[in-house]
Amino acid sequence: MLLNPAILALSIVSFVVACMMLLATGFGLQVVRHWDIGSGSELQLTMERRTYLISTLVAFSFMAELVALLLFIYNAEQISSQFVGAMCATGVLNVDPYGWPTLYLKIAIFFSGAVWLTLNHVDNKARDYPLVRVKYGLLLLILPLVIAELVLQTRYFLGMDPDIITSCCGSLFTPEGQGVAAELSGVEPGTAMLLLTVSGAAALLTGGWYLFQRKSGIAFAVTSLTTFLIALLAIVSCVALYIYEHPHHHCPFCILKEGHDFMGYYLYIPLFIATAMALGAGAIAPLRNITSLKEIIPAESRQLIGVSMLFMLLFYLVAAYAILGSNLTMVEVWW
Repeated sequence: MLLNPAILALSIVSFVVACMMLLATGFGLQVVRHWDIGSGSELQLTMERRTYLISTLVAFSFMAELVALLLFIYNAEQISSQFVGAMCATGVLNVDPYGWPTLYLKIAIFFSGAVWLTLNHVDNKARDYPLVRVKYGLLLLILPLVIAELVLQTRYFLGMDPDIITSCCGSLFTPEGQGVAAELSGVEPGTAMLLLTVSGAAALLTGGWYLFQRKSGIAFAVTSLTTFLIALLAIVSCVALYIYEHPHHHCPFCILKEGHDFMGYYLYIPLFIATAMALGAGAIAPLRNITSLKEIIPAESRQLIGVSMLFMLLFYLVAAYAILGSNLTMVEVWW
């Protein structure tokens, strides 16, 4: 399976990103220990010159990881026909024990990268680079995720065997099964819809409060992350059922198929972007009292929160369209 073009591309990207992150983290250790913006030493001048190059490499790495996340899911869908028992990406991820952990790590790196890129963008706007230690210190925490992703993804791809009989989404995402997927599928659609509505309203109200009062940036990030988790639950337990027009089909991946008008992409992409923007806003909110950032952070936070709210609204509009435009009727959702 390693000769599959998409798998080969994913493997190369993960290896290159891991190498660049190792290089960036080594430089980050030097910055954390020796950075002094008021110094005119040769070491300080060298670090100041190199920080632009390293920041560009890290930014490229996180953008590559974003593309890799999309390709990873898309490829799992495309090769599902090559495995016995697999109907969609769910079956491919179940081929060996490393499939799901690899996906979770890619999602974690995506959100961590969004936070780092936000910190880097704000730091570059200040005259004295007040966040340089913070952002390079954060790389020390992200590097283990990148290394773990490379190792687990490699083991996952090496363990792929077309002769293995894997489990399909129907056996995993079912209330009668066991595990987290079964628990998500077992949530009553009405309960999921109520939670989704309340959490979304809380996030939008918190975001609106910040836009008008310049307060609660962290609260917006927390409520948005909560909304993200509840949205995933609602997709599995309720929204997907309306897209399939089937009361027992809970798979969160089959909605990515052409037969369902690629509705999954219209749901997931706005949801992930909205959450990433919210986490970035939450990360810089506590830093607004730094002298050189007093004017920068409020402006950047307003922009991030505004964009996050727009994408969140887009997610809700797509979800509402999927429900209202469906021929499926589930009375328990409304009563």
